[in-house]
Amino acid sequence: MQTIRLTTAQAIIRFLKNQYVERDGAEQPFFAGMWGIFGHGNVAGLGEALLENPDFRFYPARNEQAQVHLAAAFAKMHNRLRAFACTSSIGPGATNMITGAAVATINHLPVLLLPGDIFARRNVAPVLQQLESASSQDFSVNDCFKPVSRYWDRINRSDQILTALPEAMRVLTSPAETGAVTLALPQDVQTESQDYPQEFFARRVWHIPRQPADPALLERSLEWIRQSRRPLIIAGGGVHYSQANQALGRFAAQTGIPVVETQAGKGALNWDHPQQAGAVGVTGALIANQLAEQADLVIGIGTRYSDFTTASKTVFQNQAVRFVNVNVTEFDAHKHAALPLVADARSVLESWIPRLGDYQVAAEYAAQLQQGQADWNAEVERLYHLGTRGLPAQSEVIGALNELLCPQDVVINAAGSAPGDLHKLWRSRETKSYHLEYGYSCMGYEIPGALGVKMAAPEREVYALVGDGTYLMMPSEIVTSLQEGYKINIVLIENQGYASIGGLSESIGNDRFGTVYRQRDPATGQLSGEFLKIDYAMNGRGFGAATFEAWTLDEFRQALGEAQKTELTTLIVVHTDTSLRVPGYASWWDVAVAEVAELPAVRQRRKNYESERQKERYFF
Repeated sequence: MQTIRLTTAQAIIRFLKNQYVERDGAEQPFFAGMWGIFGHGNVAGLGEALLENPDFRFYPARNEQAQVHLAAAFAKMHNRLRAFACTSSIGPGATNMITGAAVATINHLPVLLLPGDIFARRNVAPVLQQLESASSQDFSVNDCFKPVSRYWDRINRSDQILTALPEAMRVLTSPAETGAVTLALPQDVQTESQDYPQEFFARRVWHIPRQPADPALLERSLEWIRQSRRPLIIAGGGVHYSQANQALGRFAAQTGIPVVETQAGKGALNWDHPQQAGAVGVTGALIANQLAEQADLVIGIGTRYSDFTTASKTVFQNQAVRFVNVNVTEFDAHKHAALPLVADARSVLESWIPRLGDYQVAAEYAAQLQQGQADWNAEVERLYHLGTRGLPAQSEVIGALNELLCPQDVVINAAGSAPGDLHKLWRSRETKSYHLEYGYSCMGYEIPGALGVKMAAPEREVYALVGDGTYLMMPSEIVTSLQEGYKINIVLIENQGYASIGGLSESIGNDRFGTVYRQRDPATGQLSGEFLKIDYAMNGRGFGAATFEAWTLDEFRQALGEAQKTELTTLIVVHTDTSLRVPGYASWWDVAVAEVAELPAVRQRRKNYESERQKERYFF
């Protein structure tokens, strides 16, 4: 057996360079390179190995959390068929990546994390940034990655990567199990060498299967569909990852079954598809929630049924409702006591299409969908064109973006009030043009996420819609976008604080407490003084972005036109009227209200809360 002597870090990079994936006959390298920030925990190991391997490109980020967000967005845009590795030093560099790991794992997105770790050789402990434990010496802050990783290992010997790296790849390329994979790398072990088998570094192609459904369960699902009178499809993110959009469109058109969408599934069908009923749940369209309330069969395709999708288990009110769930993850396929089809979404849809050739929903049901679509489109047009003369509403900003962007352009968001408004109002005209991180709804995701999307699809323009609260959390990757020459567009909606949580606070009787950017009043000691004066435009210019500012809708449209002409990363600061909000539509979200309170508003909200909770259901 031929061997080659390498350090652990050199061997890791050589292995990663030779991992490929294949699905439907298309083959490509799995890793696009590595993001990282160097410190004493990784500069001598992985830093040296990357220097020797310039064909495995290294990208320096400004924040360790941001680099994981960027990697997750990149993987999502590639339907999980490509990924980045991310490295950090020990201590705060490593723990900064934990939030990003949670985002990746909750959203089932492959990211390989390689945080530096304390010395495996313990005689010099405690080293700089080491967290000591009196109960164990085999303990570091990297143990915090365990609950947010799909696979976790600590490499205490150089030969352990021979078994750890293949296991990492197994999880990263699994449609069902993928998420963050963490290999903690003690800084001394990274630099130690040994003789590795040459075969370990041979090119390896990981096949991504299209798992078919169990034949008996598939036949039963066909019976249930034929028996249903008010069937409804909920399209989740699995539709995109399976690249099942066209199959879903054909199936829906053939049967007439309406399709509603989760945040991750939005854009599964174009907005004007005849069976498109829009967003469902807490942030859903009126027609979508009405159909969900009355449905006797819910066909969930690639959804995990979050509380926003089910309106906290209140949206499905038909007492006879049944569920058929298509999901590669067994855990999600069994939710709501469903008939579980543990299978690839496209595989199932392509099996259903020829076997349901004679099935059509009733004319009355089809007419309800058609009328509901017309009414909803009129409501969207109203919110797009409120006709404000001063500060625009957020819905008008979204409307202008939707009208002025090209169909292939990508809008990206994650947190605040924008996810709800986008879910309701955005009209997707092309696959993968709507990118929401709503599994974790992580503030700070949008700007690095936009860069990840742009790197995955450099031919498409990318627009990150962010509130001022989110912008302040992670603007640093503007610098990274300029460094790498990838133009992203940031639309900063300035609304003096946390508009989403402010509205939620108001709805439970807390009067927006702690959610508005105000100075402290010296007389009362409360945050009720003047609004903070923050010059976001100056901040953007300081980073090097082409920056514009708008106080009216016309000024925003003009700024957007100017931004589209420049080749630099752009920042458009648009000041908005927070009093002009998009309403909810036949939906409710369970946010617990204090059971005992002095404030009359809170006591009243508690009564309403107890009343609404009566609609919550179990499904057996």
